[in-house]
Amino acid sequence: MFGRKKSKAWRNLECVYRRFRDTQMRDLFVADNMRGEKYSLHLDNMMVDYSKNRIDDNVMQALFGLARERGVEEKIKAMFSGEKINQTENRAVLHIALRHSGQMPIYVDGRDVMPQIHNVLDKMRDFSEAVRLGTFTGYTGKKLTNIVNIGIGGSDLGPFMAVEALKPYWARDIKCYFISNIDGTACAEVLNKLDPETTLFIVASKTFTTIETLTNAKTCRRWLVDALGEHAVSKHFVALSTNKAEVEKFGINPDNMFEFWDFVGGRYSMWSAIGLIIAIAVGYKNFAKMLEGAEAMDKHFATTDLEHNIPVILALIGIWYNNFYGIHRYAVIPYDQYLQYLPSYLQQLDMESNGKSVTLDNKLVNYATGPVLFGGAGTNVQHSFFQLLHQGTEIVPVDFIVPAISHNEIGNHQPILLSNILAQGEALMHGKTEEEAALELEKAGKSKAEIARLKKYKSFSGNRPSNIIVFKKIDPYALGMLVAMYEHKVFTQGIIWNINSFDQFGVELGKQMALNILPEIEGTAFGVEHDSSTSGLINYIKKLRK
Repeated sequence: MFGRKKSKAWRNLECVYRRFRDTQMRDLFVADNMRGEKYSLHLDNMMVDYSKNRIDDNVMQALFGLARERGVEEKIKAMFSGEKINQTENRAVLHIALRHSGQMPIYVDGRDVMPQIHNVLDKMRDFSEAVRLGTFTGYTGKKLTNIVNIGIGGSDLGPFMAVEALKPYWARDIKCYFISNIDGTACAEVLNKLDPETTLFIVASKTFTTIETLTNAKTCRRWLVDALGEHAVSKHFVALSTNKAEVEKFGINPDNMFEFWDFVGGRYSMWSAIGLIIAIAVGYKNFAKMLEGAEAMDKHFATTDLEHNIPVILALIGIWYNNFYGIHRYAVIPYDQYLQYLPSYLQQLDMESNGKSVTLDNKLVNYATGPVLFGGAGTNVQHSFFQLLHQGTEIVPVDFIVPAISHNEIGNHQPILLSNILAQGEALMHGKTEEEAALELEKAGKSKAEIARLKKYKSFSGNRPSNIIVFKKIDPYALGMLVAMYEHKVFTQGIIWNINSFDQFGVELGKQMALNILPEIEGTAFGVEHDSSTSGLINYIKKLRK
């Protein structure tokens, strides 16, 4: 369904859905004892089991038909060839170029962008190694061991997630901190932990005008200058930016400015100079391994037929639930403490990319697009929202992610963790009938009256979908593969929905209006017209702040 007219493939899927919608997954597993193997895919040391979904061969063939009708294969080629598929901003989309190691050029406006990308990566390598070795020091000659990334959105969420995910690879004497929130508490809590002589600030802002980032950066600058003097700024601040004039005005040596480009959106930018803190924390060799993992997924996505293409299959299953079952949400649950911030990062990747309501041909959407994503680290979240997953009235598909081997193999912790994730997937799929619940209660010695009273409470409808994604270990290569997989999944869904996954105009409106309200809060402007609620709140807040 695109515009007001349903396509042939969409109508076919509606017919398939009507025939299939009440099918129980437990029956599908009984009918086919090879289902688990049939609906699993492997790439390097990664396995994606998507067998616990409400699908069969007919469903998948109909979904592949939709993908082909929507030109998924052609759009993938267009992205990799540098075409300006970000139509609203007239830009190419080339985060894939940031991890491209081959000799083939990638062109934007007739110019090969690979030399400039490699120049920045080489500069990142040299600088990160200099910081780690102590050859680039602070103003007083001390080694810089506290690294603070100041950014917001894509300049924060991706690097923060990756640095935490790769904590086992940190240099022993380096600590990483992140400041993104404009709330002064975010700055204060970090600065209170630091020694100015050993602190390096990385200011990440393409324009070097982002209000949240620059406000935080100026606060950190004042803190440093108060301790070490004005001349210390150039030895304790570097910039990830394209605005050389503003960077120099701030006091940063332009030699310590790292460039990135318009063809890389913020939420796709941790592979670029935005990942400088990752390279410092884990070493450039491990950062390069992360790029290699992402490139492996890029090659798989670009060269594998749809029927065996991991990001495409995950995208199509998401379309199936979102647009046919009317399930507009999903959860990502990593069973690995180091991946605890992955769901937050993926929220931006998915919801900022596909939370759109206008098509590429400038028409209002009349079908569901981007779903709501939430999640957290297992097993913690088993005790927060899993009750809803198992017995709530709202169905929530789940992506479970787990390494077979932990970085911390202590006692039998990992076997217990692994048994939990596998049990959750099986329980969501299989459920428990009232008859099964009654038999369980009878074996527990309950009376007939108690059984009659409790069996409904103890039953589970099941037929609730999940994917299980298994890695050997969460190392830099695996993390690169995982993130790239979700990037390409989101892009594929954007193609199906005929929307632009690469702009983010929805982020701007609230920020623009905040600039009008700020002078009123500060008491430097009056008389701007607002609705009665906003005006009342402004006045009340000003009264409290007096």
